[in-house]
Amino acid sequence: MSHTPHELSEEFPDLVDRIHELKCSDTHFSKLVDRYHEVNRQVHRAETFVEPTDELHEAELRKERLLLKDQIWQMLNA
Repeated sequence: MSHTPHELSEEFPDLVDRIHELKCSDTHFSKLVDRYHEVNRQVHRAETFVEPTDELHEAELRKERLLLKDQIWQMLNA
C-alpha cells in the first residue's frame, strides 16, 4: 500500500470493490482514476518538498485533485 495521503482507497474505503469494478469496465472512469493518482502524487511530492513547486501551481493541482475526486464520487454513486 502507498504512503501517499488521499489515496482513493482511503477516501472511499467502503467503495474499494466498486472502484475496481468500474476501473475494469469503464474506460472513462479508469482514466479519471489514473489521472487522480497522478495528480495526487504530484501534490504529495510538492507537500513533502521532494519536487518543490510554487504555491499557485500546488493550489491548481489541489483543485484538479478535488475536481477529479468529485467526478469519481459521482460515477461511483450513479
